[in-house]
Amino acid sequence: MPELPEVETIVRGLRRSVVGKTIAAAEVRLARMAVAPSGVEFARALAGSRIVATRRRGKYAVVELDSGRSLVVSLRMTGRLVVTPRGGPDYPRSHVVLRFADGARLHFADVRTFGRMRLVEAGEAWDRDLGVEPLTRGFTPEAFIGMLAGRTGSIKAFLLDQRRIAGIGNIYASEALWEARIRPDRPAGKLTRAAACRLHDAIVNVLRRAITKRGTSVDDYVDAEGLKGGFQNDLRVYGRHGELCSRCRTSRIVRTVVAQRGTWWCRRCQR
Repeated sequence: MPELPEVETIVRGLRRSVVGKTIAAAEVRLARMAVAPSGVEFARALAGSRIVATRRRGKYAVVELDSGRSLVVSLRMTGRLVVTPRGGPDYPRSHVVLRFADGARLHFADVRTFGRMRLVEAGEAWDRDLGVEPLTRGFTPEAFIGMLAGRTGSIKAFLLDQRRIAGIGNIYASEALWEARIRPDRPAGKLTRAAACRLHDAIVNVLRRAITKRGTSVDDYVDAEGLKGGFQNDLRVYGRHGELCSRCRTSRIVRTVVAQRGTWWCRRCQR
């Protein structure tokens, strides 16, 4: 599913292509994917609104409207947000379509229909359960060490917990742990200070590199233009079961299950 780098890439693309546009109409083709506050009809509430900004919070894309409301989009497993120009063809499997006054359209498509587009009121604390953003100043090595203190679960499970750190999923947890040379099943609270600092830096570095490459396309992810990312070519362990580790060149990447998720790692490098 799209993680922080993929959603950040989508949001940046939307910022270039839809900010400033006015929504002439909204078409909801699958009702369960469009959720509005009680008593508000989704399409009617959007008509006439102007998009003033786009941003990301964790794995969520946020489209801010001049009414003060926001569209919060959870892409889940296979969701896509793609912009098409005036006169362009309809995007496949689009379940919500925002039609702009200039003829362009924003499609919310999802093969598996797990995604959701929710209209939230100004000031609504919809993200109160999300943790720190790992690419902000608040995510310091000291803060990270403090977060780990006393945690008995695996470090892989900790990284996937959106209440702790918002935006990291299976791909980037696996990659960061490999880069920091840490076993994914190691208890989070047992990491040494040096190991925790290595992992903090690895998280930040991996996420930034992935954003530079416009995300990882190993399944369904495409950006706001419908284009694939490029970081899948730089993956060191994720999806590379049976391949030689690119660092030690002696051990093969294994796939085990940690925190109920497939996990790729090197038994020699990550001790």
